[in-house]
Amino acid sequence: MEIIKVQRDRIIAKKNDKVKYWYLVQEGVVVQRFGFSEITLGKNAIIGILEKDIFMCDYVAAEDTVLAGFTCESETDLKNILTNGQEKIRNIFLRSALEQRHQLLSLYSNLFAKASQFHTFVETTYNDYKTFCAKYKVEEQSFSKKEHFNPLEMHHRAEEWEVNNSNSIVKRYLQEYLQLMEKDDSMTVGVIMEAAAQMRRFTQGIGEMEAYLSYNKDILIAEAGSDLFELFFDLAIKMYAKKYDIEPVTKEINLIVKAANKLNIYNIRTLSRRYNEYKNYEFGGGTVDGISPARKEIDIMQEDCLGHILEYAGYSDDEAHDLCTMIEGYRDLPDMTSTTGDAYAMRKKITAVYYDIYYKVFIRAVKDESTLTPILEMFLNFGFMDVSFVGEENAKALYDLTAHLDICQSERIYTIYRWLKCIYKGRKEPSKNEFDLDYPAFLADQCKRGELTAEQAKEDLQDREKKVEFEIRNMFASVNKITYGKISTFCPILCKSDLLNTIDKMLVTAEKLENALNEIRKVDYSAFYREVVFSDPDRGINVERLMKEVLPDMILMPNAGTRVTMWQETASVKSDTPGRIMFPIFTALDMDDLMLNAVGWFRWEMCRKIQGVHWNDVREKSLTAEYCTYLQFYRKNHDLSADAKEKLKSDLIRAKNNYREVFMKDYISWIKFESRGSFRLNKVSRDILVRYCPFAKSVRNGLKSNPVYQASISKFEVEAAKKLQRFNSIYEKYKKAGGEITADLKENLLYYEM
Repeated sequence: MEIIKVQRDRIIAKKNDKVKYWYLVQEGVVVQRFGFSEITLGKNAIIGILEKDIFMCDYVAAEDTVLAGFTCESETDLKNILTNGQEKIRNIFLRSALEQRHQLLSLYSNLFAKASQFHTFVETTYNDYKTFCAKYKVEEQSFSKKEHFNPLEMHHRAEEWEVNNSNSIVKRYLQEYLQLMEKDDSMTVGVIMEAAAQMRRFTQGIGEMEAYLSYNKDILIAEAGSDLFELFFDLAIKMYAKKYDIEPVTKEINLIVKAANKLNIYNIRTLSRRYNEYKNYEFGGGTVDGISPARKEIDIMQEDCLGHILEYAGYSDDEAHDLCTMIEGYRDLPDMTSTTGDAYAMRKKITAVYYDIYYKVFIRAVKDESTLTPILEMFLNFGFMDVSFVGEENAKALYDLTAHLDICQSERIYTIYRWLKCIYKGRKEPSKNEFDLDYPAFLADQCKRGELTAEQAKEDLQDREKKVEFEIRNMFASVNKITYGKISTFCPILCKSDLLNTIDKMLVTAEKLENALNEIRKVDYSAFYREVVFSDPDRGINVERLMKEVLPDMILMPNAGTRVTMWQETASVKSDTPGRIMFPIFTALDMDDLMLNAVGWFRWEMCRKIQGVHWNDVREKSLTAEYCTYLQFYRKNHDLSADAKEKLKSDLIRAKNNYREVFMKDYISWIKFESRGSFRLNKVSRDILVRYCPFAKSVRNGLKSNPVYQASISKFEVEAAKKLQRFNSIYEKYKKAGGEITADLKENLLYYEM
């Protein structure tokens, strides 16, 4: 075990990081954070016990903490920890597993009750509103949020018997149970592994409930209004005008605020501000101190959305009229998807002008986001331009979705609007264009062509608006069409014909992307690792190449599409910068399959980048070089059967002789089927993939006994062990010379252990 000291407020492990160690808390307190919920872990708690490959929560030191870190990747590792002279910690591990499971179940039960009560309260309160309107003859306000408000649907449930079982063990018979389970290795390991599996499921359930409450909480009280609170506020004003007593409505308002406080998921300042608006409102006399009810929910069916977008973009009346005529003319065509005639010509014109509109709207919005309306957000994030293109139901769903765009974003997942904001604010650099030129190289090329002077290029290099324009005109315009999937019928305006399912089912959320990526990382552990240089000559290390995982940025393009594209392997010439993978923000396709395509594509292009001009030179051994040789000379390969050669011929024809496409197809089979022992590849492709896309240890262990894999896995593990031994030796010398084993150095060791 390795003793690790962590200062207060430092992160011990982040959600979606790979589980490299389990940590036993020896001193201090650690907070296990989910979304808005958390659990406190004290002495002898085990961080990582509920996870299998990827951390499902954030773990943060609540005070200065001492941890014991140890590797535990399987039940075999766990058994070794508990038996090799460590019998005294059996009780600690067993107790921690049972008590942490009980903590999770308690949180789960609390959230389940909150979610159920929340749904019941909203339904009851809305029915009360309708009753009041009927009783006092007040017209009901439009409230589209209620149309899309459904009860919680759980996919990862805790059964009642599991709750009762945990209560009985922890609260009544814990000591007796521990004494019994400690008597046998298999029972000890079995109880811990069973509890860990249950905790994973409970944690997924907690995530579902938190997502449900976070997504729907605005129906009760929202920062911007358009909620139940506002419905009753508006009702009180109208009742007062009709000389009715508003005390019954005030009681409803108080109940809403009380319920919101009890849920403990709202910003307290928002609750206070909204409640004070009501209390301070001078009924019959306008407002007090400028306070007025929050903005009303608009009826999107009554809005001129296209006109609103064009006006915001700054077009003159005549320009806006011409653009509206063109766009509406396209909408009114008998067949908008025709690949000839008027439809084709109009799509081409609209596509050209669309990005001009987008740029103008974006630049104004990014300078003053307080001017953004839901319609503008629908345009910027989804490609929406008018209700007539998407239909009433879809328009309402998109309108509601603008209040929940956080579910499409994370630390490395961006909507196109957020991505462009990052470029404008200098947090990200523009992507390469279709000619593989980054922004500085593009400006240099413009200078060579005589289209810019050196002074202009120097100014443009720092011009934030020029950077955004470059990104929109190049990456955005190209990738939007690619991810849409049907290039010949592409139009950047979101249309109903592309929405093959409901908005909520087609929406690509951050959770869907993270889950799909993590499932691949569990099998192909080295997919996003690359070499980085480490040097410390003063302590004996001149140059060492370490393996470091760098996960990609993922950007959601504003369309309903069918394809993914891997646009860049790295963000710059530096090898430790993230790649850029683009997805449609709406898709009817399976996200796991799309992600597999993306990662296979990334692996191929990353190898090409690393190998440079030698990417297809078999004398320089690499994934791409060996695959190119294999595909180029397959007819003469004696290791391939006649059937395998015929299949390869067919694959190459379908891929139009694109070797990368053939590799990606094999990679998908490698991850989906071969990792489970279901053979889909031939001997030669399998041999290449087992060396360059090796399975994680847990997968290898399941395949070792199979003669097809036995020799190749054994050879791979021997080579990895040699490298691990070499680095351990280097690290020992480095420590003796006064060097510190940093997180990057530790990660390099773990890479060769995986």
